[in-house]
Amino acid sequence: MEIVLKRTLPSDPAFTGLAALLDEELWERNPGRQTEYVSHNILAPETRCMVALYDGEPVAIGAFRNLGGNTAEIKRMYVRKENRGQGISRFVLSGLESWAKEEGCTKAILETGFTHPEAISLYKKSGYQIIENYGPYKNLPNSVCMAKQL
Repeated sequence: MEIVLKRTLPSDPAFTGLAALLDEELWERNPGRQTEYVSHNILAPETRCMVALYDGEPVAIGAFRNLGGNTAEIKRMYVRKENRGQGISRFVLSGLESWAKEEGCTKAILETGFTHPEAISLYKKSGYQIIENYGPYKNLPNSVCMAKQL
């Protein structure tokens, strides 16, 4: 299996197509609560986006934005259901971390939720630790915020 990581923009059709699948899954997993998170999933044009391609087909995405200074916020991590369990999410996460380091970031933070135990597991295995909820997630009790020094 050869996975290629493509750096791109939030408007890239491959990125937006997989982001739509991510949103569908989030609504399925978090009915009734997802409305609290919709505004946090809108990406600014300067957001750094990545698409993982397998045999030229988009299979996963991830993104980060620089919060100012040396902190990158990891966003929109998603792997197509049929491509899960193959290490693709780790590959995308590593690619995002490397890119953030290239841009001067020394710390990465992220938000996920208690209804996403596989995401929490991925992040813990990748060196992230649970932190106090930050920014827009401070008052959202179903959020799990994590951080890692890059």
